[in-house]
Amino acid sequence: MNPDAHHIWQAPRWALAVLLAMLGMLGPFSIDTYIPAFSGIAASLNATPVQMQQTLSAYLFGFAFMSLFHGALSDSVGRRPVVLWGLAAFTVASMGCALSQSIGQLVFFRAVQGLTTGAGIVVSRAVVRDMFPPAQAQKVMSQITIYFGVAPAVAPMIGGVLFAHLGWHSVFWFLTGVGVVLWLANYRLLPETLHLSHRQPLKISNLMQGYWQLGRDPRFFLLSLASGIPFNGMFLYVLSAPVFLGEHLALPPTQFFWFFVLTISGIMSGAWVSGRMAGRIAPKRQIRYGFLIMLSMAVLNLLANALFTAHAAWAMFPIAIFSFGWAVMVPVVTLLVLDLHPDRRGMASSLQAFVGSSANGLVAGVIAPLVMHSTLGLAATSLALLSIGLVAWVLLRRRWASIGA
Repeated sequence: MNPDAHHIWQAPRWALAVLLAMLGMLGPFSIDTYIPAFSGIAASLNATPVQMQQTLSAYLFGFAFMSLFHGALSDSVGRRPVVLWGLAAFTVASMGCALSQSIGQLVFFRAVQGLTTGAGIVVSRAVVRDMFPPAQAQKVMSQITIYFGVAPAVAPMIGGVLFAHLGWHSVFWFLTGVGVVLWLANYRLLPETLHLSHRQPLKISNLMQGYWQLGRDPRFFLLSLASGIPFNGMFLYVLSAPVFLGEHLALPPTQFFWFFVLTISGIMSGAWVSGRMAGRIAPKRQIRYGFLIMLSMAVLNLLANALFTAHAAWAMFPIAIFSFGWAVMVPVVTLLVLDLHPDRRGMASSLQAFVGSSANGLVAGVIAPLVMHSTLGLAATSLALLSIGLVAWVLLRRRWASIGA
């Protein structure tokens, strides 16, 4: 961590967590705010459902691609410039979305949004470890997850209200305003947390050496799978929400918020528990608890959907508890990733985000459309995605039992 950390930030720890969580919330807001306006955008721009799906996939793949570079750049030029330039570019891209006159223009500016959104999300993780020792870093990461959890619940509501009263363009003008507010807040409050002695040379050869160092480390790859893939066991249902809630559970759109409230409550409560465990329970044990909860819920969800017709009275609760288990383990796994190579925390955060966001893009663009029309298919796919992360963690524990002790 930065040896001058206690001088750089003298305000309460939770205040820094709020600032960093606001950066993390930009991603969910960029996705969930405009989803209620899908029908209006399609009608206005004469877009097909496939073209509308491309506006989401373009964002997710843009996010995944640029995630490779945000953290690496922050290891060289510092955390603060990358965040500020990323927010500025996101604001311009949001303005471009609001002014789009064709579906092609919207897909392009959504891709630019994806390329820029990750700056704050990726770099904020490195900032936490710059500023705090392991146990405190886990508490801060858990606090960030709690605040982050609010965004997916609030964003669709805001987007729905804006679309209903002001039209779909207003959704992207809202995101433009969010970008401006976040830029001003971080310009005034975010300190530079990367110590000068910890900076990496900004050279292609050095970057390639860093990517090679991380890429050939099996621990890094397995930890990234363990943290990034299980999230999609829950994200699959978020992406399929219109079909899952509207067709399978026969809920009117005015009742969709129950699903988001339950799921986000699971994330927030799991993150709170994770913070309480910090320094009291061994990290590996905490991760094991998280996986056991997710596995139990995924199997129960599969059995319930195989034996019964999905009903709103019970179908949303396994997903919410699954979310709880994910939030219990992910702050710990994230810190393990960052601490594998302390001199390249920004790059490690980048590559971890790349693995997770690539999986998100694949699920959004390919897997969700294939399975969303069957509740049994959704449940089986959710279990399969979790299993990938679980197998990665088991392999890691067997072969490298010394990490994270």
